Amino acid sequence: MFKLIATDMDGTFLRDDMTYDRDFFATLHEKMQAQGIQWVVASGNQYFQLTSFFEAFPDTIYVAENGAYIRDANKVYALSSFENGAIQPILTKLTSIPDLKILVCGQSSAYALKTTDADHIATARQYYKQLRLVDTFDNLDDRILKFAISCPPEKTAAIVAEMRQLLVGLGEPTSSGHGDIDIIQPGMNKAAGLATLGRHLNIQLADMCAFGDGGNDLEMLREVGLGVAMANATPAVLAVADTTTKSNQEQGVLQFMHHLLSEP
Repeated sequence: MFKLIATDMDGTFLRDDMTYDRDFFATLHEKMQAQGIQWVVASGNQYFQLTSFFEAFPDTIYVAENGAYIRDANKVYALSSFENGAIQPILTKLTSIPDLKILVCGQSSAYALKTTDADHIATARQYYKQLRLVDTFDNLDDRILKFAISCPPEKTAAIVAEMRQLLVGLGEPTSSGHGDIDIIQPGMNKAAGLATLGRHLNIQLADMCAFGDGGNDLEMLREVGLGVAMANATPAVLAVADTTTKSNQEQGVLQFMHHLLSEP
């Protein structure tokens, strides 16, 4: 039996309308507690946004911002931020690419320029419960965890490839699809975050099960003991996963967990 179960959120645990079967999960959560299994959310999203889904389950641990910020309701296990000297060079290179909308994501808040169009800000607030509008990204008084980029969906692959060239040694682009790209710290990903958490909890990656659907889940699914891809996952994720479950719309994570937790 696994000692830790981790899941991505968007396109994985959540339905497309950002809901999940809370009664079903409550039953499974009770089984996890009885069996001594730790419940973990591993997401590229902001910690403050993730907690809004699990207020009734305060033992949840969050591997947020693609592994850069790891904490529960009471304790910070790890925090990894960009060096101050890397932030402006990254922004300079990002602003050289047309058609990008940029959020700078810190420990305390995410930041958008006041000149950003209102529709994008409205969408961003669905994923960043703490979001401040600023005149400039210069000298933000925060520890910067990642950069969140929105681009035309059809250009995502080409822009990721361009960023890989531009940002060598500064940051690494990872995409969950649909025009969303995160610039994360070199060597930082969900697998690294789970490994860090595992050292605190004395749990090896081999003793973890994880669920995912997008490019930022690849390392996690490849390195845990059981990597489970959603039926709606990208081809790259399906290729590295150990097995699959039903789609996020069908609550595939909960269904797989039900069978996993019912095994003798």
